[in-house]
Amino acid sequence: MDIQAYIQSGIIESYVLGLTSSDETAEVERRRKEYIEVENAIIEFSQSLEESAFEHAIAPPPELKSKVLSAIKDLQKERTLVTPTEPNERAQVVQLQGGSNWRLIAAASVILFVVSAGLNFYLYNKYSNKEEDYQALLLQREILQAKNDVYQTQLKEWQSAAAMIADTGMAMIKMVSPKGKDDVATVFWDRRNKDVFVMVNRLPEPKVGRQYQLWAMVDGKPVDAGVLDPSCTSVCKMKNIPKAEAFAITLEKEGGNKIPNLKALFVLGNT
Repeated sequence: MDIQAYIQSGIIESYVLGLTSSDETAEVERRRKEYIEVENAIIEFSQSLEESAFEHAIAPPPELKSKVLSAIKDLQKERTLVTPTEPNERAQVVQLQGGSNWRLIAAASVILFVVSAGLNFYLYNKYSNKEEDYQALLLQREILQAKNDVYQTQLKEWQSAAAMIADTGMAMIKMVSPKGKDDVATVFWDRRNKDVFVMVNRLPEPKVGRQYQLWAMVDGKPVDAGVLDPSCTSVCKMKNIPKAEAFAITLEKEGGNKIPNLKALFVLGNT
């Protein structure tokens, strides 16, 4: 049995993503015990998925939890700050007698004015702080919503990749480094309409001004299959290729080249 052909058939990726039937799962479990190559391929693809997930994960801000708890605690304190007057409580009237009582009235008025001004200043500051906290929470919510939109987009892209792997009309070409490095990428080539997609499992982050480019080997000559969009984090749509004997990825200048730089060849795979 050609074990390499079995590995490159796409059964390993389908097994790791849970897309195999019960018979196929049993077959893979049996072959991973018999062939170390199958076991290594399962581990390698699982690790590439995990590394890709961690690489694009975005953790929520650590200060968000403390801000939310602090805002809730301050609101609870404010509820007990002012006790409403009972509706049936009667106002107390103090009868002042004597010619010097006006001094007491003036002193009481000054004290009342100072207390009232201090209370108003305190409440104004508390309101201003709460307004700032409220605006900060709104901003944090918008940030989290934007990050959630990114996660949803990535999830849809991975679901699309899983559907491609399960599609029997899709040829899967695994590309590995010819130099023995850990670089890995996968080409999905639709046998029906000849559309080409690339999933970058593990490639180094390109430097500024550089971009990965896909090539199709047609009759022994390289044909441009498109540059990889840096914003694409899972499955990238490339150019339509009617026929090819192999696919390769090189690192070129931003925007791509007409001729591949073979010194910057990263991965290669035969169809």
